[in-house]
Amino acid sequence: MQLKKESKSVRGALALATCSLLTGTSQGVNAASEEEWEVDSAVLFYSEGSDRVSVVEPVVGLRKALGDDEYVGVRLVVDTLTGSSPNGAIPTDEVQTFTTPSGNSTYTAEPGETPLDPTFRDTRIALSGEWEKPLSERLKGIFSANFSTEHDYQSAGISATLARDFNNRNTTLSAGASFSQDSIEPEGGAPVGLTPMPEFPDVKETQSASEDKTVSELLLGVTQVVNRRTLMQFNYTYGIDDGYLSDPYKLLSVTDDTGNVTGYLYENRPDERSRQTIFWRTLHHLSEDVADVSYRYYWDDWDISSHTLDLRYRHELGGGHYLQPHVRWYKQNAAEFYHFKLDEGAVPTYASADYRLGNMTTNTLGLKYGFASSEKQEYSVRLEYMTQSDDDGQFEDVDAVILQANYSFLF
Repeated sequence: MQLKKESKSVRGALALATCSLLTGTSQGVNAASEEEWEVDSAVLFYSEGSDRVSVVEPVVGLRKALGDDEYVGVRLVVDTLTGSSPNGAIPTDEVQTFTTPSGNSTYTAEPGETPLDPTFRDTRIALSGEWEKPLSERLKGIFSANFSTEHDYQSAGISATLARDFNNRNTTLSAGASFSQDSIEPEGGAPVGLTPMPEFPDVKETQSASEDKTVSELLLGVTQVVNRRTLMQFNYTYGIDDGYLSDPYKLLSVTDDTGNVTGYLYENRPDERSRQTIFWRTLHHLSEDVADVSYRYYWDDWDISSHTLDLRYRHELGGGHYLQPHVRWYKQNAAEFYHFKLDEGAVPTYASADYRLGNMTTNTLGLKYGFASSEKQEYSVRLEYMTQSDDDGQFEDVDAVILQANYSFLF
């Protein structure tokens, strides 16, 4: 959310730009007084095309100052997902028939086509709240809770972060922790890993009707004012996922010596995953514009590692108008148990053909336009184009369009 536009310090200017770049609010909307609410609203549309996944996501966030740098906020997100998602099986020269996860029907994939599960549709409702409170002159606490639900998945979590200023408020050290408890109730039950997909109308072998997992994270960070125009941030995050981590709707193709598909198995992933992330970000305030560059390195004990480079440049056009180009590059190597397919008689302990665990490169290009019609209102629209490529050339590339409209105001 906003800091006051009138702030001329590097912290004020860059923090303001940071909020603008991340949330869509801009320098045109001043911070709310204790009598006013800040409202950020947005509608996001995401589409992969070719009958694949589409998402419509309205978002509303409210934030209010309670005095003495104390704030409360609440955020509501509603996701509606439709379309088809890859089920993990490989394309073949013949028509393939699959049993739906519920076991109540079948669907087919034409020769040469990537098998897509057309039953992929859902609505997710997520609600979160945050309380930001000074605990002393230089110590601040941020406490939050969140809950989300969809037809087969529920999640509830809490988090707390402490931030301490040093060095005449030019250095801030942060430490945070979060914990969430998730529950999944797959259609037709959670299948036993690496057991065959049944032919319709047989019943698949399940281990339970529902499964749970926990997600825990610790964060350490430092934010440093480098000079009058530059702000730099470093974060380190360590997380552990424990419990049911497989996707109950994903399959693997099994082939014989000639390469013909002889069956399909449900995937099976390890039930624990430790994750680490190093994040660096620098914002530089020019005379009017703001350059924002960040780099993220991620690795885990599934042998996945990734690099993310993100570049944004906010160019002020005058009169409350601005343009913000955006370039993002992401590269990931595959999990140790990722397999495009399995050979008969050589089934490992863990295996998944989920392309999200494979070798991939994603490129995103975008442009955002914003306009502050007054000190209390701002409008913006963002259009981005994303391409996702399988570096092994096994699955077809995925193209997606992202369109988001924002409206921010005080009342």
